[in-house]
Amino acid sequence: MQEYETLTCVRFVNWTTETDYIDIASSGGCLSYIGRIGGAQSLLIYSPGCMQRAIIQHELQHALGFYHENARIDRDQYIIVRTEYIIPELLYNFNLVTEGDMLGLPYDYTSVMHYDKYAFTINASEPTIIPTPNPDTDIGQRYGLTVLDVKKVNKLYNCSVCSKLLNETWGNFSSTDFSTEYPTTGCVWLIRVPDGQVALTFTYFNIQNTECVPNYMVIYDGPTKNYPLLVDRACGTVQYPTIISSTDQMLIEFVSHDSDPSAGFTASYKTVQCGGFYSGAVRQITSPGYNTGEYPPNLNCNYTILAPVGYQVRHFLFLFFFFFFFFSL
Repeated sequence: MQEYETLTCVRFVNWTTETDYIDIASSGGCLSYIGRIGGAQSLLIYSPGCMQRAIIQHELQHALGFYHENARIDRDQYIIVRTEYIIPELLYNFNLVTEGDMLGLPYDYTSVMHYDKYAFTINASEPTIIPTPNPDTDIGQRYGLTVLDVKKVNKLYNCSVCSKLLNETWGNFSSTDFSTEYPTTGCVWLIRVPDGQVALTFTYFNIQNTECVPNYMVIYDGPTKNYPLLVDRACGTVQYPTIISSTDQMLIEFVSHDSDPSAGFTASYKTVQCGGFYSGAVRQITSPGYNTGEYPPNLNCNYTILAPVGYQVRHFLFLFFFFFFFFSL
């Protein structure tokens, strides 16, 4: 839900007295009606079986009005459905949707709305869906919304938002991704890597103004502005060190009221398995596997501590030595 809030104009709010609403319950599997049907509309998210980001988003996409991607009327140009290996009583799940609107957007093999290769198979070694022309193409991921998933929501609901999803293991982006005249509400980039943590490095940073008003950048340690701050109101020309999130998501917000094309930034990101970025007054840092007895091999972890202007970093390092004495009588 938080990814929708960041990347689209869709908002999920707590029900009060509305006549039509989604009633989310942990019962009966992972199920949802398609689109608005009126009244209390059941959306089932069984715990723990359905508690994955993209499974939940799959059902929310149904409620927002979207069918399965592999049910598109043009799907036979992109996949082969092997009906002989589908459980007969579940064959209806592969029916084509003839009245669906494809919104003029391409077929998305990796959409949260696409079945995986072995969906409803009667034989675990025989796929029910084979992508074409390349049978090795990945389909049916469960990491989260794709770029096309976001575009479809924004197009269907006529959203006017300045946002971009970056969901690869690495990539580059800049303030010129949108334009040199930014909306006063700001633009956001949501980085979501498949696993590990996000490591962000600025290759150019030039946000010139006084006291970071009205132009500035904010970086959050998660997918929305409700998450802790990694960097609060950054500006100037300071070369920031690599910034590492604590999870697989990081949100960058850039607010600018200038049309100067030189004002902005360029950056790259990649996936790392450990490390961190700390800018708070007092924080505790521990190594991976601390207090568990399990230490992953071959890790190179970088931890950056950024103190406010005029302050210094003071650290306390605790070392524990264990001495074993053997006595014989």
